[in-house]
Amino acid sequence: MIWGARGLCRFSNRRGLLTNCQAHCNALKSLAEDCITQEEAFQTTAKYYTGLLEACIRSKSLSQGKKIHQHLLKNSTSFIDSPVLEKLAHLYIACDEVQLGRCVFDEIPYPTVIVWNLMIRAYAWHGPFEEAIHLYHRMLDIGVKPTKFTFPFVLKACSGLQAMEVGREVHDHVKRLGLDSDVFVCTALIDMYAKSGDLGEAQKIFNGMLYRDVVAWNAMIAGFSLHGLYDDTVRLVVEMQKAGTSPNSSTIVAVLPTVGQANALSQGKAMHAYSMRRNFCNDVVLETGLLDMYGRCHCISHARTIFDMISVKNEVCWSAMIGAYVLCDSMVEALALYDELVHKSVINTTSVTLAIILRACARLTDFSRGRRLHCYAIKSGLDLDTMVGNTLLSMYAKCGVIDDALRFFDLMVFKDTVSYGAIMSGCMQNGYAEEVLLIFHQMQLCGIDPDLATLLGVLPACSHLAAFQHGGCGHGYSIVHGFVTETSICNALIDMYSKCGKINIARQVFDRMNSKDIISWNALIVGYGVHGLGGEALSLFNNFLESGLKPDDVTFIAILSACSHSGHVTEGKQWFNAMSLDFNIIPRIEHYICMVDLLGRAGLLDEAHSLILSMPFEPDVRLWSALLAACRIHKNIELGEEVSKKIQGIGAESTGNFVLLSNIYSAVGRWDDAEDVRITQKDRGFKKSPGCSWVEVNGVIHAFVGGDRSHPESSQINRKLDELLVEMKRLGYRAESSFVLQDVEEEEKERILLYHSEKLAIAFAILSLSPTKPILITKNLRVKRVQRWSIPCPLGSCKKRGLGGRDPHVSQTKLDHNLTPTQPKARAGAPGDPRQTASPSWKLWLSDSN
Repeated sequence: MIWGARGLCRFSNRRGLLTNCQAHCNALKSLAEDCITQEEAFQTTAKYYTGLLEACIRSKSLSQGKKIHQHLLKNSTSFIDSPVLEKLAHLYIACDEVQLGRCVFDEIPYPTVIVWNLMIRAYAWHGPFEEAIHLYHRMLDIGVKPTKFTFPFVLKACSGLQAMEVGREVHDHVKRLGLDSDVFVCTALIDMYAKSGDLGEAQKIFNGMLYRDVVAWNAMIAGFSLHGLYDDTVRLVVEMQKAGTSPNSSTIVAVLPTVGQANALSQGKAMHAYSMRRNFCNDVVLETGLLDMYGRCHCISHARTIFDMISVKNEVCWSAMIGAYVLCDSMVEALALYDELVHKSVINTTSVTLAIILRACARLTDFSRGRRLHCYAIKSGLDLDTMVGNTLLSMYAKCGVIDDALRFFDLMVFKDTVSYGAIMSGCMQNGYAEEVLLIFHQMQLCGIDPDLATLLGVLPACSHLAAFQHGGCGHGYSIVHGFVTETSICNALIDMYSKCGKINIARQVFDRMNSKDIISWNALIVGYGVHGLGGEALSLFNNFLESGLKPDDVTFIAILSACSHSGHVTEGKQWFNAMSLDFNIIPRIEHYICMVDLLGRAGLLDEAHSLILSMPFEPDVRLWSALLAACRIHKNIELGEEVSKKIQGIGAESTGNFVLLSNIYSAVGRWDDAEDVRITQKDRGFKKSPGCSWVEVNGVIHAFVGGDRSHPESSQINRKLDELLVEMKRLGYRAESSFVLQDVEEEEKERILLYHSEKLAIAFAILSLSPTKPILITKNLRVKRVQRWSIPCPLGSCKKRGLGGRDPHVSQTKLDHNLTPTQPKARAGAPGDPRQTASPSWKLWLSDSN
């Protein structure tokens, strides 16, 4: 074959490809067409193509390069073994057409190490990072020796994936090739180890470097800053200057995030001044970093000033400024700035900006606007972004639209731990505790391992449902994965065990904690209080004061509540007065509610009434309700009627106030008045929810209401109750009919007491559990709905069925199967009077009428 050199030149001229390749063109023209051999023509034409492609690479002329590629495909199949394909791959990579570059690369039989490096670098910069590592391993497999330029690209991919194990393998290879002293390779190793969380190894490599340039210092500084280590980051900047290396704009950008996180405003201002002196402030990246730093330090005016001074704003600038407004709780300004961004239409809304503005809608509970943004996300395809999806979940949950949140969660294509955490947190906030456990189980079926934040959402659900076995599984999982070293997890475990009736285990968790915060102490004090262990709560409170921590307002709510449940009137008064005198804490309405409850339970109704009237602010329904409950306990009809009128004047919040007044009338036989109250209650749309008890048997929770016959084993339960009634009467039991606040015959009252929800639960537990196992009954007097549902234990093999309840009363009764009238077990307290700690006879611990 004889190549037409002049013809090729004419083609190149027509295509406009000779601008930067005159030397090759002239070389071709100087040859006589009739004397060119095939080999000479091939070599000369290959050089010509190579020169053309080199010119395209320098000018990044993708369209011209594609024309050359097209001509090659049509006319020059013999170039498969030439460097032309390598140049063509280089062109596509230089023009960010990585996929086209890879197609050409795969056609090269024996790529040089330079082309391997180009391809690995392309994936390291543009992703996917896994391909860069795959190419590196393939390169080694075919015997191509990496150079010092190969390793920085591979290590960058390892940094992006935080693949420390692969990074260690690459590090070992670096050592074998003797490149561990190269400044570029060492800098890449520092970056990889720092971003993967091994700061110790990064520091070791950094300290071993003979020469450190500004990039090496920046890599080390950025690593410490990434992990929020403010003191170490600033120390490195100081050492950098002492070593004679001046910080550049990249140094300042690396330090600013940890300055903002540490709220070190003075340090941030110093860096701002340094940047201005060095004339760095024309850098949009640095300006955005300064804007973000001021926002994190809550200097929103400084942040806005910098934002207004940026001449050319990109999407990161807008997102940073909107985020600063959200961080500073200026939601209206954030929404206004977003509207300005949309109105200008110069920059499309990114996923980051949309997620930030959705947070503002969630804070304002602006459901209407949040829904419109959801529509925009669907139209623009941003709803497929996991971050946007997670923020939408949080927005719906915080706006109380949990059904929409659950529907959207089911439609999400990509879900991570944040997604599951967001929906579980939303369910818990809106009282859907059982759905939390269902979703948690679904999360594990999908192969996503729960992290610490996820468990912090699950354990409160176990507390809410008194699901002891599920909570115990969560505790075991936390131990195995090392989460119990975290104070927040231990606090959640204390709360869970307390509400599941296991106050001793809660105390063990507390005693084994390495670090206790005020929440830890408060949680255990509350636990002791709801179990009627006021003495232990007071003792723990004294230990708390000796520890050097200062109590907050929640601490005093906890201790006053504990005193109320245990009848420690003197101590309660003492600490109520001390909180303002000795600790400078102004009592809130919750503290007054505790005091009214404390005085009311002790029978000091007039003193409780006087306390309400002397408050520095208007009493609300909760305060009057606490006094009304005390009037019911002590059958004070006159004061009860007066308090009831106060409540009706303010507006009853729930059915509880009607029930209390009705029970007061019923207790003294005023049935007509009680009926009038119930009619008023019905006319106003308030419906009394039945009392409910549930028991956990082998990981399954079974719920019962008074007279319930819906349980599958109802007939066996009723027969067992009849047997127990006969045995109890033989031992001297007599039904206390005064607890039945209904106008019925004595015999009917006895039947009502027999099929009390707690008795049904106990009878079922006796039938189901071995005699060696204790029975733990949990009561919920404010349940909103009752149904049975089944949940496989998320962290173990147990299954769960039970109650879809809300806001359970944590009062529990723990019994042994062998309990007799002469061997009563301690009782944590009944819902009506948690001060009872022991029961001398059957009629006391089985006496409630609901």
